[in-house]
Formats: sequence, structure tokens, C-alpha cells
Amino acid sequence: MGEEEEVSNTQIIFNGYIDGFPTESAMTVKASTIKLKVPNSCSDAVLVKTLYLSCDPYMRSRMSKIDDNYIPIFTPGLPILGNGVAKVVDSSNPNYKKGELICGMFGWEEYSLVKSTDILLKIEHTDVPLSYYTGLVGWAGISAYIGMYEISCPKKGESVFISAASGAVGQLAGQFAKLLGCYVVGSAGSKEKVDLLKNKFGLDDAFNYKEETDLNAALKRYFPQGIDMYFDNVGGEMLDVVLLNMNLNGRIIACGMISQYNLKEPQGVRNLFKVVTKQIRMQGFFAPSYVHLFPKFLDFVIPLVREGKIAYVEDIAQGLERAPAALIGLFSGRNLGKQLVCVASE
Repeated sequence: MGEEEEVSNTQIIFNGYIDGFPTESAMTVKASTIKLKVPNSCSDAVLVKTLYLSCDPYMRSRMSKIDDNYIPIFTPGLPILGNGVAKVVDSSNPNYKKGELICGMFGWEEYSLVKSTDILLKIEHTDVPLSYYTGLVGWAGISAYIGMYEISCPKKGESVFISAASGAVGQLAGQFAKLLGCYVVGSAGSKEKVDLLKNKFGLDDAFNYKEETDLNAALKRYFPQGIDMYFDNVGGEMLDVVLLNMNLNGRIIACGMISQYNLKEPQGVRNLFKVVTKQIRMQGFFAPSYVHLFPKFLDFVIPLVREGKIAYVEDIAQGLERAPAALIGLFSGRNLGKQLVCVASE
């Protein structure tokens, strides 16, 4: 195949801004073509073949017309953007050579021209499954690592609660807390996920929040001595009830708030005064701000993966055309484990 040969390039196009719960109609599968050559007008760019794409809850905020969103919103008529794994097909950037594997932000398309290469990372450890770079050894992994090892630093014997504990970040945060010697309980939205938390990820206990008529009573049942650290992936009612059950000098890590992403008006938190009376430290974080810690994180997590000390569950949709359904499924809890899309093999 010649380098400048034009090939087909299926794309997932963003149709326009939405309110409320997203549906597949927000996206269109489009047939297109592309030349396998970086245009002469693009310096320091790379043209990549997409291998895996990550489906992440934060992408919902990019579908609404939000002027001050913490990450740029999608542009109607152009491909969706998201984290993924790709192979360099052509490059005008001296830092990236043809054939190299990289992870970063790519268009939801078979081939993608990447002009902004600031947060691209070369994949050095190819003995780890490439799909893991969308999660375990990617942004999900470093998110769990930052929350546990850089911000909250729970001590041996402390009680840790994790919401959405079977998701991409939650399943790793729970295992990291167990490695630190903590008592760890997670919540999830189905019996299957609860079983996964207890039997696959080794948490001390877990419960299905959908079956609990009184979340406050549930937390008191699982944490009779209170919660020292809460890793929050959902926000809303769960966060409000957790505040009632936190211990003195407790820490809350705000990683995500998936319960709020589809609401026109966010839910209020009524028990916030507990932050004062219990002297709670609550801190949010934005993972790309910690990109400089990726080498340190990989040095920590890669040996754990190789030694089988970390369990990891992926939910892989096969084919780019299934990407819209996979993304939308996140918001009804359809996925079991880290949701990603396999676009192509190498």
C-alpha cells in the first residue's frame, strides 16, 4: 500500500449539543476517506491508525453547550474525541516515528490526524495488553493512583468506601486501597458487579445501592466505626449520605460524579456542614494535570500487572460502529468493567 494511497475511514460524527440523557442519535457513523500521509501544511503532527478507544463518563459533558467546561466541548459535524491507543502511520513530528505505538487523545475514526501532540505518550511496555492503555495503565489507572497514593494516602487499617467500584477507576482504587492494608467496601449497581467486587477484586465487602432503600442505614451497616476515606465516582445522593458517616479528619477524593452528568440542574448537597464539624478534607483532581507522574505510576503498576497482583476486567465492544452504543451504555450501567472499543488489531 502506498503511503499516499487514499483509504476508507469510518468516523463517528457528533451531531449536535444535547440536554439530559444522551442517546445514540447524538452520533452518526459516517463513511469517509483519508490519505495515509501527514499533509505538508501540518508540522509536528502524526497520522495514526486507531486500535482501541476508551469510553469514559466525562465525555458526556463535552456533548453539551457549556461555556466554561473544564475540557473543550465537541464540535458538531466533526468526529467525537477520546482517549485511545494507536499506531503511527506517518509523522512530521521528530518525537514519533512510523510504527510506534502511542496513547493519547484521538478522533473516533479508523485513522486520525493528530495536530496537538502535547499529551501523547509512547507505549514502551508491550508485554502488557495494548487495551490496558485505555484503562489500567492509562488514565483510569493513574486516576486511581493519584487519588490513593498522591492525595488521600490511606493508612493500614483505615476504612475506605468506593462508589462505582466496579468501573474503570473504581476497580483499581479498591485494589490499591487493599494493597495499602485498608478495610475496603464498594458499591455497584447489580448483583453481578457486587460479586465481581468481592470475588475478583478482593474487596472486604460490597453492596448493590439500587437494592438499598436507606443508603444511610446501609453505610452504617458496612461501616459501624465510620468511614476514613471516600473515593467518590458518583456524587449526588451517595456523597450526601457519606458525609453523615465520615470520621473526624476524614478525606473525600472527588474523582467523578456520574450521577450528575445528565441532569439539567445538579442536585444540591445538604450535609456539607459535616465538612466543618468533622474537619473533613475534600479534594477534586483533574488527571491530565498529573501527566508528569506517568513514569512514576508505570514503575509502580507494571510490576503488579506482571506479577498478577492486580485483577482487571474489560468490557470490549468490537468495531467502531458499536462505539456510540458502548458510550451511551455507561450511563445506564450496562458495562461490566472498563468499557472500551476495539477498532482494529495491529
